[in-house]
Amino acid sequence: MKRLIMLGGSDGTISSFRAARRLGLGTICVDLRADAPGAREADEFLHLSTRDVDAVTAALRGRDDLVGVHAPGTDINLPSLVELAGRLGLPCGLSDAALRVSADKAYFREVCARLGLAGPAYVSGTAGEAGRDGARLAFPVIVKPVDSGSSRGIAVCASPAELPGAAAAAAEVSPSSTVIVEELVTGRDLCGEAFLRDGRVALLGLSDRVVEAPQVVAIGHDMSPRDEALTAEVTRQLELVCAEVGYTDGPVNLDLFVARDGVVLIEMGARLGGNGMGEALGLMYGVDTVSAAVQLAVGERPDLTPRWTRHAAVRMIRAGAAGTLVALDGLAEATALPGVADVVVTAQPGEPVVPYTECRAKLGYVLASGATADELAATLTAVDDLIRVRVDAG
Repeated sequence: MKRLIMLGGSDGTISSFRAARRLGLGTICVDLRADAPGAREADEFLHLSTRDVDAVTAALRGRDDLVGVHAPGTDINLPSLVELAGRLGLPCGLSDAALRVSADKAYFREVCARLGLAGPAYVSGTAGEAGRDGARLAFPVIVKPVDSGSSRGIAVCASPAELPGAAAAAAEVSPSSTVIVEELVTGRDLCGEAFLRDGRVALLGLSDRVVEAPQVVAIGHDMSPRDEALTAEVTRQLELVCAEVGYTDGPVNLDLFVARDGVVLIEMGARLGGNGMGEALGLMYGVDTVSAAVQLAVGERPDLTPRWTRHAAVRMIRAGAAGTLVALDGLAEATALPGVADVVVTAQPGEPVVPYTECRAKLGYVLASGATADELAATLTAVDDLIRVRVDAG
C-alpha cells in the first residue's frame, strides 16, 4: 500500500487521515506527541518532531512506498513539508513565496502592500523592537507572533504601556521569536476557506465566527453564501496575492475584515483550514475538499465541480471546567440527526481537559449543513441539546 506522510497529528489532521484511507492510501503520522489525536488514525507513527527534518528524512529515506507529504490544519509544519518533499522527491505545490506568505504574517502584509491592497499599519521585529516601534502606531493595536497558530500569544493593547508585556508574551510562542504589531482593524470579522485551480478561485466559503462573550476564541463558524460584490472582491484580492507568490492549485485558509472602506485581508495560509473549516467548505458545495487536498499532495488533480450551494457550520465540543474527561454523551444521537454530516471527537475518556480558551482545547467538533440558515440553526440547537460533556473536576 502506498503511504502518505502526515506532518503533525493535531485534531485538525483527523479528517485528512480518514480521507487518505477513503482514497486507498496508508498514512504515516509524524509528531512529537505520542498521544496526538491523529496518531490514533495513522497506520504508522514516527515519534519525532515535525521540525526535525533531518531525523524524519533519515527515518523515511529509501522507502519505495511514499507518494506524498501533507500538513493540513496549521501553517507551522509547512516549512518542513517543503524541505521534506524536496529531500524525498515527493510532490509539492508550494513555492518559496507561498510558503513564506503562509508562515510569516509580516511578509503577508508586505505582499498586500506591494499589490496596493488595503491593510493596517504595522511593525515587526523582536519583542524589544516591536514594543518600541509599535508605540508609534495608532491604538488600539493587536500583537501576534508572526509564525504561530491556534490563537497563541495574541493580545489587544489599548495603550503603549501594555505593549512591552504583550510583545514579550508573543515572542515566547514564536519559533523565530518575532512579533508583529498591527493597528486594530474593525468591522465584520470573517474567516475564509477557498480552493484554487489554475490560479483561479474554484470554491470560496466565508464564515462568521461564533463567539460567547467574554471569551474571544470562536466556538464555531457559520459559512453561508454571500452577496456577489463581497464574494467578487475577496476573490479578486485572493487571486492577486496567490499570483504574486506563485500559488496556483490547492486550499487556502484566510482571515479578513469587511471594514468601512472595504475588504481587508489579515492573513492566509496555503493549506487546508483546521477546526472543521476545510470540511465546512466541502459541505457548502458538495465537494470532498479534504480528499481533494490529499489528492493534490500525491500529485493528482481533484474534481472541484460544485454540486450545490448550502449553508454549513462547525461547532466545537468543549469542556466547561478543568479536570478529567469522563464521557461525551449523546454523540450517536447527534450524529444521526438529519443535517449533521459528522461528529469528530479529538479527546478520549480519562484524558485531562481544560476550559475552551484556545482552539487546541476543544474536545472535537460537529459539522452540519442545511438548505437554509433557519434549517441549519434548528439542527445546531438539537445538537446542543443532545451532547453533554462530563468532567471529573476533582
